[in-house]
Amino acid sequence: MNAFPRYLPGGLAFVDIETTGGPAQRESITEIGIVQVDEDGVREWSTLVRPESRIPEYIQRLTGIDDDMVADAPRFRDIADAVFDRLDGRLFIAHNARFDHGHLRAAFRRAGLDIRPQVLCTVKLSRRLFPDHRRHSLDHLIERHGLVVADRHRALGDAHLLWQFWQKLHERFPPGHLAAVVRELIGHPSLPPHLDPEQIADLPDTPGVYLFYGERGNADGGGELPLYIGKSTRLRSRVLSHFAADHQSDRELSLSQQVRHIDWIETTGEIGALLKEAELVKRLQPTHNRQLRRNRELCTWRLATDIVGDWRLELVHAADLDFGRRDDLYGFFRTRREATNRLRALARDHALCPPLLGLEKPPQGARCFDFQLKRCRGACHGGESPQAHALRLIEALHAMKVEHWTWPGPIGLREGEAIHVVDGWRWLGTATDEGTLADILGAGRPAFDLDIYKILVKAVKRLPILRL
Repeated sequence: MNAFPRYLPGGLAFVDIETTGGPAQRESITEIGIVQVDEDGVREWSTLVRPESRIPEYIQRLTGIDDDMVADAPRFRDIADAVFDRLDGRLFIAHNARFDHGHLRAAFRRAGLDIRPQVLCTVKLSRRLFPDHRRHSLDHLIERHGLVVADRHRALGDAHLLWQFWQKLHERFPPGHLAAVVRELIGHPSLPPHLDPEQIADLPDTPGVYLFYGERGNADGGGELPLYIGKSTRLRSRVLSHFAADHQSDRELSLSQQVRHIDWIETTGEIGALLKEAELVKRLQPTHNRQLRRNRELCTWRLATDIVGDWRLELVHAADLDFGRRDDLYGFFRTRREATNRLRALARDHALCPPLLGLEKPPQGARCFDFQLKRCRGACHGGESPQAHALRLIEALHAMKVEHWTWPGPIGLREGEAIHVVDGWRWLGTATDEGTLADILGAGRPAFDLDIYKILVKAVKRLPILRL
């Protein structure tokens, strides 16, 4: 009996979660259990998770998990990478899989991750293989197949029951029959009606950027503009996930139905894909991309001194500054209103004086309105020295400080065989040979872009740096 079939080469992940009973839209997971099965054997993993709300008494009685047990447990975002690594590329197997998969996908999205595994529901599998039986709850499977219960209603215990059920099935049914049923249940991507299947066959499963077109077009800007631009470390897998039969939203379904042509650009790694995606979205403005759009009103707070040496804040626009080379800028804001609201919140949280921050006109009397409400320490009328107020302002602004470009000129970030050329937090281009590198260094610098900045701030901490 071979319970790890060759037709599922990525491996299996038997998954169970426990929750507070709350919806997937909230942090309600209290425990995760995973049994991984592949050619290397069987591995078990579990962890408690701290939810955002208390665990109801009836859930505590059912699972044995109470508020004290999860008080010091990690939040899901703290273990998201570890859970992702145990699920990525594997067949996700769960009982009533829509529940477990839905909660985990929502939790991953809140943590900034997206996972789209193939999913197999053991309820559906049991119904298909045993149509004469009316009930297919986990308790019925335990009784029907003689599964050994170790820790019922705990995540790892229930995940292990699913692994036992899987082994029982391989003892009872021929491998070919099981393979056919599993393939039918997990489904295959249904390609858009106007998309040539050969394009999918040609897609590499390497890092890069993909472009969906409604009509024939290309990434150089010829023909129709793209409908959507995305990036992935595995192009083919990510593109196929768009065309899964179980569409996650009307928007994704609409996009799938419009696609007639796909282009792609391979990169040497994740950073290259992120940079290329950001650049193409700004340049081509695809209709289905809601993020990474061009913003012409980008601004920041500059902390300066006036002629008498007093500190003051002034709002400046990206177009007027060399952002990367200044060391007196705080925060990025897409509009003046957003910048002003953020500063107001900062003043409220740190008892700063709004008139001294330029948020209000100086009071006609000696004291500002916030001082009367005990939200200002009196810098407006001498109750606090200008120096003390300035020091508290600098401390309050610290978390918003724009990263300073510390290099005297451009640098290279090596990723595989490519070098991303960067200067003042601007991406100048990517070179794969000396000639291309010389052309990039000889060209002008692009305008400052916030999305590129965010990518590069993280990239300089991950990739080897070359002085150019």
